[in-house]
Amino acid sequence: MEKDMTAGTPGKIIFNFTMPIFIGNIFQQFYNMADTVIVGKFVGNAALAAVGACGTLVFLIIGFLQGVTAGFTVVTAQHFGAGNMKAMKKSVASGAVLTGIVTVILTLLSMISMAKVLHLMNTPSDMYGEAYGYIMVICGGIVAQALYNYLASVLRALGDSKRPLYFLVVAALLNIVLDLVLIIVFHLGAAGAAYATVIAQGVSALLCLVYIIKKVPILKLDRWDFKLDGHLVRQQLAIGFPMALQYSITAIGAMMVQAALNVLGSVHVAAFTAANKIEQVATQVYVALGTTMATYCAQNMGAGKVKRISRGFRATTIMGSIYSVVFGVLVFFFGNMLTGLFVSENLDQIVGLVDIYMKCVALFFIPLNVVNVYRNGIQGMGYGFLPMTAGIAELAGRGLTAVVASHYKSYLGICLASPVAWIFASALLLVMYFGIMNKYKKAGNFRE
Repeated sequence: MEKDMTAGTPGKIIFNFTMPIFIGNIFQQFYNMADTVIVGKFVGNAALAAVGACGTLVFLIIGFLQGVTAGFTVVTAQHFGAGNMKAMKKSVASGAVLTGIVTVILTLLSMISMAKVLHLMNTPSDMYGEAYGYIMVICGGIVAQALYNYLASVLRALGDSKRPLYFLVVAALLNIVLDLVLIIVFHLGAAGAAYATVIAQGVSALLCLVYIIKKVPILKLDRWDFKLDGHLVRQQLAIGFPMALQYSITAIGAMMVQAALNVLGSVHVAAFTAANKIEQVATQVYVALGTTMATYCAQNMGAGKVKRISRGFRATTIMGSIYSVVFGVLVFFFGNMLTGLFVSENLDQIVGLVDIYMKCVALFFIPLNVVNVYRNGIQGMGYGFLPMTAGIAELAGRGLTAVVASHYKSYLGICLASPVAWIFASALLLVMYFGIMNKYKKAGNFRE
């Protein structure tokens, strides 16, 4: 069901739109976590470390797709907010064509380059084979990820955050079943987890497509909608690629951290992987709030309601900060208690390493909230390049910390890389946000 976000109480609208996205993200993390749990328990720490070593590469690929598809549909949300359905349909068709082109190029490039990338990341020899098998399956299934991400972004652009949730629930349950079958019964190792993920994502994508065809009449596209318009393509690329590069820059920083981590050996990699999975579940609310703000700001920007956008930022910051304090305390003191879900070897040593990671990140959840909310919100307003500069600041913080940590072979330093990145990026984004709002106030365009 489509939802107009340009009217009503901002805080209530944002909360109601965020919750289905948050629950969907949690389910997505659970089925990603299922890969990690089942691999760690039934294949071993080396295979768990292999999946973890590929995590940054998967984030680079999937993050790029999430960014570019979300960027293409910012224009869709703006036209929907403005009530221009003809232009909205045209933007959906154009975004679909562009997504298809990106998918083909990304699949070819990733499959050609992965062997060399794993070597550059100092992937230990005892987990290289599992890591290569895992990442190649993920690369081969990029089309499934692209289709789901684009269709889900289209639905969210129209204010529907519930249907993507339903399809993710189905995918999560299917992924767990496939994990158990492919890893335990067919002994496919880490590659089995990758096959399960790709198949489950493909099913959720097809469900999205069928739903749109049968239940969303305003998205019934005509043949001439697919005729590319130069101005529209440039507009979508101007937002989509900076958003994609934002994710890529973050992933490159994470790859630098992973390279520094790999030097410490598979036990430290396994601990970091388990801790990272726990953190990702705890921080999905920030991802959901960011996704919501992209749609909320895009629709209201299309309607010319800049003051309403400011009220939305304020409400979202308060919600995210309250969550940060409550769950920061829980993660700080109890986050390492979930370690046993992931590993069965060297548990005592790994629990201690997980505890270091959880304490490092739990103290900095408020800057992480700012990064997600303000980056996505500013992008939703139609600014593509500016938020990307915050990504560069994030890369600088994460990369410099990783280099220093690698030099001293410091696991604590590696765990602090992300918090340093969040601080750098959040500071720049706040300066950027207030600068943008002051510009609209001076121009006399600050209205609801």
